[in-house]
Amino acid sequence: MSDNDTKKPTGDSQTPPKGAPSETREAPGSTPKHPPAGAKLDTPPAAHSAPTAPPPPPAPKPAGPPPPKNPGFVTCTIDGKEVVVKPGTNMIEAARMVGSDIPYFCYHPRLSIAANCRMCMVEASNAPKLVPACQTPLAEGQVIKTTTPKVKEQQRAVMEFLLLNHPVDCSICDQAGECKLQDYYMRYDYRPSRLEGGKALKNKRKVLGPRVVLDQERCIICSRCVRFMNEIPKEPQLGIFGRGSHEVIDTFPGSELNSNYSLNTVDICPVGALLSRDFRFRARSWFLSAAPSVCTGCSRGCNTYADFMGQDTYRYRPRENEAVNKSWMCDHGRSTYKNLNTSRVLSAVVGRQQGTGTARPEVARKEAIKAAAKALADVKGKVAVLASPVASNEDLLASLTFAKVSLGAKEVFVGGRPQGEADHYLLTADRNPNRKGLELIAQGLGLAVKPFDELVKGIDAGRVRSLYAVGTEVPVGEEAFAQAAAKLDVFVAQAMNESPVTAQATVLLPAAVHVEHDGTFVQVDGLIQRFRKAYPSKGDAAAHWALAAELTREMGGTAAWTSSRDVFRELGKQVSEFASFDWDKASPPDREKPGINPLPTAADGRPPGYREFGAPRVRGL
Repeated sequence: MSDNDTKKPTGDSQTPPKGAPSETREAPGSTPKHPPAGAKLDTPPAAHSAPTAPPPPPAPKPAGPPPPKNPGFVTCTIDGKEVVVKPGTNMIEAARMVGSDIPYFCYHPRLSIAANCRMCMVEASNAPKLVPACQTPLAEGQVIKTTTPKVKEQQRAVMEFLLLNHPVDCSICDQAGECKLQDYYMRYDYRPSRLEGGKALKNKRKVLGPRVVLDQERCIICSRCVRFMNEIPKEPQLGIFGRGSHEVIDTFPGSELNSNYSLNTVDICPVGALLSRDFRFRARSWFLSAAPSVCTGCSRGCNTYADFMGQDTYRYRPRENEAVNKSWMCDHGRSTYKNLNTSRVLSAVVGRQQGTGTARPEVARKEAIKAAAKALADVKGKVAVLASPVASNEDLLASLTFAKVSLGAKEVFVGGRPQGEADHYLLTADRNPNRKGLELIAQGLGLAVKPFDELVKGIDAGRVRSLYAVGTEVPVGEEAFAQAAAKLDVFVAQAMNESPVTAQATVLLPAAVHVEHDGTFVQVDGLIQRFRKAYPSKGDAAAHWALAAELTREMGGTAAWTSSRDVFRELGKQVSEFASFDWDKASPPDREKPGINPLPTAADGRPPGYREFGAPRVRGL
């Protein structure tokens, strides 16, 4: 046995061939002497003696998306029609532009996207499955189909799912006539329910707060109301509780829905789940007509619809205006419609009320005008003028012009409702809709504006013995001012509502409210806004400007005005701020046909009870 036989094999018994890799192990962390194939070397290897083939050409880069057809915009096709929109526009809004109506429940243009109702699913060329139209922005060159059998089956299935546990109480539901669930059932489902067994029962009359009641069985959990309270007034008072078919909308334990914007949740609810406790069971929506108007609850001037039947106003709804109130209004403003119906001055009266509860002799308005003109003529030049910022621009233009020309007035005392408390969103502290307009008109007519306190001091001191009032709203207690007004020898008042102040008028003339004639207000930011007449004046009432015209003619003056438009166009020239305002072009759309108005409603943009127009022509609230 040789010595080599007793040694451990090392692999070095034979000399490796020239160029073969060495098997010697390197120390950890050191640079390998022979890196693996493909590793990058610090020094390039020596050129091989054999000729090398030329390197292959580089692979072509993948082609990118085609350049946009309209730079800065997105161009796509919806139901065979090309549409050009801004980047980020969702499919629902884009489809409206080409006349395609994509149904939806949870989507609202002013709220965050939830995409939980799944009613708006459509086919898109760049997606293998149906996509929610509310959540999906458009892509360049995208092809969208909203009427294919696959989409229709999806809509039918969603409607069947939503209606499984929905109560069939349409006949007593206040949302009937403006309910998206009703409309979509007739359009996209129209099949009997396949549910076997009883429906899930929930609370039918859950009082959420002082103004809103909830029917949990009707709720489809679209979450609009929850998102609204979180995002718009930023008062998160609602939440979604429970799971599955027992999921419900409710207030948080120990709290209630007492926000000043709670009734907006009733507007945006697509079904009859959230209801106004004030409007509930009072009128069917298809019996109501709507007139575009302006809220008089404060100086914000929120745009509204006054829903009326006959000569009674039943509710206010917000009307969209991006510069003022967007799509919302406060609960305080909604409640002011009640002043249009109750405690109205509907006939003229000559003489003060004798004692509490006694009847006052009513006379024809023509006789009262003669009595007022005679009384004012006797004290011409000594008459104080009180103007209310609740009156419209046209009312103030005519009345203050009469006071200046026929009565010789040089100053005007400002009345109006008492100041209130402002909130963090829309409601202002000034509860008068036209204080700005009153100040502009007085300045244009050269009348000095005096505070109400000076009028009271003048009456108490005996310096003021005669008063002509355009509106009897006062910023102090009505009883206190009524005691002061009892000292006046002549008190001619044009009033809309009865009060202790009107009881002291020697001549009381009935004035129309703002929904009974056309006119304008100037809101707190200086915007001039038109409102339209809803119905004729009640009783013997007439607009302030019409009463001023009758008084002017009775006192020998000239007043050829026959409409609010005539007053504004003739007398508004004296106010420089009114020069650029076009009274006709600023008018909101009026009714296209008598009766039910084709104007947007809170649900889906179509008027209550007037469905033959099909898809909404104006974006819904």
